[in-house]
Amino acid sequence: MTDAAGNALAEKGLPEMKGWLLKWTNYIKGYQRRWFVLSKGVLSYYRNQSEINHTCRGTISLHGALIHTVDSCTFVISNGGTQTFHIKAGTEVERQSWVTALELAKAKAIRAMESEEEEEEVTAQVVPSQEISSVVRDLTERLENMRTCYDLITKHGAALQRALNDLETNEEESLASRTKIVNERATLFRITSNAMINASNDYLHSAEAQGHKWSKMLHHEREQRQRLEEIVEQMAKQQSQMEQAAVMVRQNKQVQSNAASGAACSLVTSDEEMEFFDAEEHDYTGPARSAESPDREQGTFILKMNKRRSSSEDQVEGHLEGSSSESDEQKRTVKMVQQVHLVSAPRVASGGQGDDDDVDKAVPAQSSKDSIYGRNWNPDLMRKRRSRVPDKPHYPLNLWGIMKNCIGKDLSKIPMPVNFNEPLSMLQRLVEDYEYSEILDYASTCQDECEQLAYLAAFTVSAYATTTNRTGKPFNPLLGETFECDRMEDYGWRCLAEQVSHHPPVAALHCESQKWQCWQEFSMTSKFRGKYVQVNPLGGVYALFPDSGRRYSWNKVTTTVNNIIVGKLWVDQHGEMEIKGSQAAEGHKCVLNFVPYSYFSRDVQRLVKGVVMNPNNEVKWVVRGTWDAKIEIAPVLKTTGTSSNPTYTTGDFKLAWRRRPAPPESEKFYNFTTLACQLNEEEEGVAPTDSRLRPDQRLMEQGAWDESNKEKLRLEEKQRTVRRQREAEAEEAAAEGRPYPAYEPMWFKREKEEGSEDFVYLFKNTYWEAKAEQNFEGCPEIY
Repeated sequence: MTDAAGNALAEKGLPEMKGWLLKWTNYIKGYQRRWFVLSKGVLSYYRNQSEINHTCRGTISLHGALIHTVDSCTFVISNGGTQTFHIKAGTEVERQSWVTALELAKAKAIRAMESEEEEEEVTAQVVPSQEISSVVRDLTERLENMRTCYDLITKHGAALQRALNDLETNEEESLASRTKIVNERATLFRITSNAMINASNDYLHSAEAQGHKWSKMLHHEREQRQRLEEIVEQMAKQQSQMEQAAVMVRQNKQVQSNAASGAACSLVTSDEEMEFFDAEEHDYTGPARSAESPDREQGTFILKMNKRRSSSEDQVEGHLEGSSSESDEQKRTVKMVQQVHLVSAPRVASGGQGDDDDVDKAVPAQSSKDSIYGRNWNPDLMRKRRSRVPDKPHYPLNLWGIMKNCIGKDLSKIPMPVNFNEPLSMLQRLVEDYEYSEILDYASTCQDECEQLAYLAAFTVSAYATTTNRTGKPFNPLLGETFECDRMEDYGWRCLAEQVSHHPPVAALHCESQKWQCWQEFSMTSKFRGKYVQVNPLGGVYALFPDSGRRYSWNKVTTTVNNIIVGKLWVDQHGEMEIKGSQAAEGHKCVLNFVPYSYFSRDVQRLVKGVVMNPNNEVKWVVRGTWDAKIEIAPVLKTTGTSSNPTYTTGDFKLAWRRRPAPPESEKFYNFTTLACQLNEEEEGVAPTDSRLRPDQRLMEQGAWDESNKEKLRLEEKQRTVRRQREAEAEEAAAEGRPYPAYEPMWFKREKEEGSEDFVYLFKNTYWEAKAEQNFEGCPEIY
């Protein structure tokens, strides 16, 4: 099937290949014959060869692709997010030929991309004063050489002219002697002329080389200046809008104050406001009480649609009405979530910049119990752990000088000083998702799938609690780096994370307890837009409750860090999260809407609202709260109204999650929680690739930032050297026609997710046995 004659080298030495292969389409049509073309680091496919010039059915850029062999004839290519190709070749030899060509193309595409980025980085750097002086001095010397040659040419030209005149007029000397003098003067003139030509060429070449470099720098500076002007202009407009909004708020408060002094507030407001009626109030002590308890009278909560919607809701609804890819069912679900205005928490008016300590102080400290779930911890039975890390030092940094060269680029691929970091690896940050694992413990006891899903929704929201004021960037893990966290004695779980891929960067994590199992594959794209950094997570998160066999999966929402250049940094979480059930929970789902921050919204900021639905798309539970404080859930007893404007009658709301108070003076040590402080605590017996053994991260925690930056550069260069060596070996193997094994993680293996066509990195279940035996043979030497 492969067109062997099509194998050649394309531009930049990237391999080219084309031929017929079978591509998986769907469960109805299965594998279909498609024409594939590998060219210039991009794999494309068409229905037939006649479509090449006008209709491409799909492409994957190989520089960030994952290539995985399934069996003797099948392989999978994925960019870690939106595109995945399941491909089957006719024979094992043909499959190996394609995989080898793809791996080679990926290596060369990465190399070409890095060389371009290095060139851009060089041209984008500010020219040091020493270099400017050196260039000016060099050009001055060359100009002086040209002036010297000019003086010599003038001198020898005049002498030659006199000799020629003597040749015509002086008859006393012999013709031979006069001719000899002319020849000598002509020779000297020719020598100085050649010297002048050479000096001129040297000056021209040097000036052209420096001129091209400075021209690119000047163009770059002009672009950055224009972007900065746009940012400042946008910020000025927003400031003006905020001032106008503040005036309106003050006026509204004055009007409300005047009205309140003359009349009592009515329970039911104008027709444009939300209406709700609470039939009876109940004191509630925790989630241990069942919503279905027959000997307790249930309250009733009737919700009506708020006619005055925020601008963000109008935008989302407009998008749904104009989208042809989403089903009517999905549209109804999103609209339904948007209409659940249930939060009655106090308004945060600071635009995400409020004092998070106010939130923490509002949560009473619990002396005998760690959480609302009544879990008691006996300190005498647990290992003594630290409660803080060294304070963050204050080092001056030219922020704009660094960040102006990052606008519009993926920050995960740009080397940054540790001044922007916090002393934790991304692997350790992923482990923080399980700080409130007691919610999963309780969810595992729920008999009803929808109730269990409501608690799981609260758990997914709790993972964002630490991001309210954690603006530091975690260290990018090195390929093969691991992190183990065994907290069976207190939290009741243990987990292992490993960096399983470098291009694209992918981390895999597995966490297990006696009641549940969780695993996830984490990758991301991040862009710096001048005013803010936006992080878009890729990869899925999975949870399994073994006793019931219920399995759930979801994807994380978008994170935005605002005020990068000017003002106080603040974080916002926004987007839609859909938690889907499978196996024993097939058909059940929860849709959560993380409402983006808006200066003009009436809603509580950092708002999360959602619904839990059964396989018949009937809403059974509602979820409300904020991602930085607490989540409450309530069962739906009755649904009235229309599908576009539903009214839910609910039972009592249960507190499913509440954020723990921050440690004292946490603002001095990166706003770490107690768990975060303990993640990088030194521990014996861990794998030699563990994040706690990273020298640059350890030096940063100790406050030695200059030494940390040097170590960081050394480790990154060591990683690049190893990768280039593997690429060279892969090219040599390809030239010899033999297969070259792709990089394989130590503790995870890429396999097909059960009940899905997606491939994820799954735990091999070999780490804890290896640790018990202290047998870490085969671990790469990365530090």
